[in-house]
This record gives sequence, structure tokens and C-alpha cells, in this order.
Amino acid sequence: MTSLTTSFPLSWRGNKRLRQTAVALILSCVCTLGAKAQAVTYKTFVYTSDELGSELSKLNDERDSSRGYLGDLFSAGAGAVKGIAGGYVSAFIDMGVNAIGSLLTKNSRHKKEWEEAVMKENVFQTKITTVSEMSDFYDAPSLDGAMDPKGMRFDGIGCMRVEGDDTLFYASFHIDRTKLYRIINHSKFELVLDTLILSPEHSNLPNTQLSIPYSFEERKNFTLAMELELSSSWMNEIVQLQKDQVLGAFRINIPVSPDLLDSDGFLRYVRHGDDAPRYKVSGECFIVPRSYMGFRDEKDNFKDCWGTGEYKLAIDIKESCEVTDQYRANWKADYKRRKEMTKKDIGLLERSWQVVQRQDWNEITRSWVITTLKAPADYISKDVIDKLDLK
Repeated sequence: MTSLTTSFPLSWRGNKRLRQTAVALILSCVCTLGAKAQAVTYKTFVYTSDELGSELSKLNDERDSSRGYLGDLFSAGAGAVKGIAGGYVSAFIDMGVNAIGSLLTKNSRHKKEWEEAVMKENVFQTKITTVSEMSDFYDAPSLDGAMDPKGMRFDGIGCMRVEGDDTLFYASFHIDRTKLYRIINHSKFELVLDTLILSPEHSNLPNTQLSIPYSFEERKNFTLAMELELSSSWMNEIVQLQKDQVLGAFRINIPVSPDLLDSDGFLRYVRHGDDAPRYKVSGECFIVPRSYMGFRDEKDNFKDCWGTGEYKLAIDIKESCEVTDQYRANWKADYKRRKEMTKKDIGLLERSWQVVQRQDWNEITRSWVITTLKAPADYISKDVIDKLDLK
């Protein structure tokens, strides 16, 4: 058994309870390395911070208080404000079924069949989305404008892949504290990669239901690519609806070579303090426009007010690799191996995939948690749903 977090400090800057709970969560996930599981589960975290709003207020106080925010041009929209602690959402949905293609194509020559099968296996891609809008980007409404950053709580995104009780992938992104001035000056923020746990040998590659493990003798140039996108909908003060507007996106590509891995086959990376990041996250994002929500005070005077901001998140995860020259040269032997596996596992090749999701607010860690289960359709049963607490 190999722990994924032995001597692996986390460099999170968010809420102290979040760090303590998250550390306990990671430490409890001990990896028992074995055959591929039938179900793959991703857990995505949207972090909040009690300190971020104070840091932004301090920076803003150092500027001319008469500055008009870019968001005043947006004049965001109406709606009731929910307290962040009360924003609990739970849902179980069927995201659809995608058929898995047959390994072998009739009337094709053997080498072409082998090439097509292997090329397909060299790419795995999945998309994680929120079940509903998440609230709240800010901790309280504002009287100052649609893009008032005061009380900003959103502090980053984390993603974990688990198979059964094993944690095989973990990435944590937080708002770049060295560039908070961009929020004050331009209403935009940037992310930085703080923590990464990754193993090609325990990735989703090869992307096949056949019992073929990832091997550096057969595969090379393993790369993890992630794209994170934030969007929002709002109504401005003249009742114009802005629907599902993309506010920004972040991208990162991480090539993984064998020399970067430890004795257990894992790449482990932690960014300490304000160290320069080893892996650059490109892109930027506007802070979420607040929704206009006029109100009447105790004297029945109508006043302008802007809400706490709701938004959606989408994460695209792609793993890819290439075939080594040695593997391609020995294609005939591998083709024979696959033919034997196909006879034994023909039922697996005819399966379809289904995806189910759950989203809820965790008051202890002060973060949104999105659980995404991907599995063969006949594997998703009431027992699986109950075990994953996806009721």
C-alpha cells in the first residue's frame, strides 16, 4: 500500500478549517494499486476564503476611493440573495449514454485495426460541470456597483479522481495572491497551480475496457491538459438578461516523463508560499457580475443594490500519450493478445457509459463539492448510488 500524501504538505492559503479538513480527507485516501476499477469518480472542490475579501479591501483602500468599477458598465441583475451557508443543492441526473465502439472492424486489415484501436486508447477526455449555479461569489450584497469586489469569497478550484477508495489524481488551483491588483485595476483574477498528484500508470490511459495497463515501454509523452471555465447569468437594472456569459477560462498542460516520478510512480508537486510556479496556468477571468436587486429601506425609499453573484463551472480534463517505436514494431504480438482478450471480454466492448452527478455545499470545509461518477451503464445501480451518497 502506498500513501499519496506521505511528507506532502499542502500550501493552501484559504480558510483554516478548509485546509485542516482537506488534509484529513487526502490522508484518509490510501492507494491500493491494482486492476482498473469499473467506475471512475471525480470530486471537484470550489474553495472559499474568509481572508481574501480583507486583502482586497486593504488594496482598494490604497487607491482613489472614487474609482468606478468596470462592472458598472454591466449593471448586473435581479433575484433573491441566498446566504452562502444555506446554498445546499443536491441532484442526481442522467447525463446521457455514449456507446463504446467495437475494438475490431470487419473487412479491415490487421495492422490498420491495431493502429485505430491504439490511437483511440491514447486519448481520454471528460467534462465536469456544475449541476446548478453556485452561490455566492461574494459574502454580502453591495450598494456600490455590479463589479464591487468587496467581500469576494471565491478562492479557487480543486479536482480529485478516485476509484473506489483509491485517490489517483489531485490538482489544486488558487487565486494568485501576487496579482490581486488585477482584481482592483481590471476586475479580473488569475489562478496558480498549488498542488498536484499525478501518475500515468494509474491514469485513465489506455482508454479501454480491456485489461491493458499503462506501460512506458508501450506509451510515451504522457500529457495532462485541463481547461477551467466560469460563466454567469444576470439581469441588469433595465431588465436586460445576460444568459450564460463566459467570464473567462484557464488552461494548463503538464507533460509527465518517467524521470519526474517517485519510486511509487507518482509526480508530486507543491508550490510553497509565493514561489514561482513550475507549471504555468494561462488565461484570466472577470469577477462575477452582481445581480441588480433594488430594495426599499425602512423609510420606503427605493435604492439600488447588487447581489452576491451566482456562477457555473466547467472543467475539461484530457489525458493523452503516444505509442513508442518499440510497441509499434511489436504490433503483431499485441494484436494477437487483443484478439484473445476480445474473446473473453466481448461483453465489455458492448457496454455504454453513463455519468451521474451530485453537487452540495460543505459547511465544514466552506467549499462547494461536485461528485461525478462515470461508469458502464449496467454498473450504475441503486447500490452504487447509495455507496457514493448520490441519492
